Amino acid sequence: MTGYPLSSYKGEKVDVSVGSVSFSKDSFTVVAGPCSVETEEQILKTAETVSMLGASILRGGTYKYRKSPYTFSGLGDKGVEYLKKASIKASLPTVTEVMSIDKVSYLSKNVDMLQIGSRNMHNTPLLKEIGKTKVPVILKRGYMATIEETLLAAEHIAKEGNQNIVLCERGIRCFDDSLRFTLDLAGAILLKENSKFPVIIDPSHATGKSNLVKPLCLAASAAGLNGVMVEVHPEPRKALSDSEQSLTFDEFADLMDSLSIFTKNKNKITRSVGD
Repeated sequence: MTGYPLSSYKGEKVDVSVGSVSFSKDSFTVVAGPCSVETEEQILKTAETVSMLGASILRGGTYKYRKSPYTFSGLGDKGVEYLKKASIKASLPTVTEVMSIDKVSYLSKNVDMLQIGSRNMHNTPLLKEIGKTKVPVILKRGYMATIEETLLAAEHIAKEGNQNIVLCERGIRCFDDSLRFTLDLAGAILLKENSKFPVIIDPSHATGKSNLVKPLCLAASAAGLNGVMVEVHPEPRKALSDSEQSLTFDEFADLMDSLSIFTKNKNKITRSVGD
């Protein structure tokens, strides 16, 4: 810990672009897709659906951290190839997690955006390696990391020359075990106020419960954050990972409809107050 005031990390706001998609103060970006790429058919079907419903970026895990060595850990390179095919068919840029330095170069050439998971937020060598690229990256807050530690992790990337960073609040561990983690919405707002980088939330991982995803997405929009990352699966109950937190296609459609209505109403309120 440095003890620097949080204001030390402020600077001119950075608009992060992923292809034609922009994480900026004037947009609310929805990243959607399955926790894991399981089959070619599954990711193609999901990509076409979330694209049709308004998602901007397709997510899909190809290398997975798992608590148990006996659970599904991703398809690896084969999953990346399936993700690429889905990207082309649905005309969506892609993001997947990178877990080791030796995969940075390969993934940088095959997906549009990298993700650093919460467990790797403190992996300084990996942060620096990604910093040497110009590839956009989603940096997830560690589930036991402070706001300052999260900002410093981003600085490790930025110091190497890569400013294309999106910070993600994905839940922190606390005394209450009612949910998978506790979404720190106040922390996400604080991150945005004290950083030059865009900030999104991941309510799927934060709660572990699909019924809580929609209200938290609406809260993120109301709070002025830059977007959300949510898990969507054709048949969540059959998912090989994170089944209880994944949205069905119908649930995702309802979410996107609600976000659209909410945003329109919010804009009307803003204009009426301005008048």
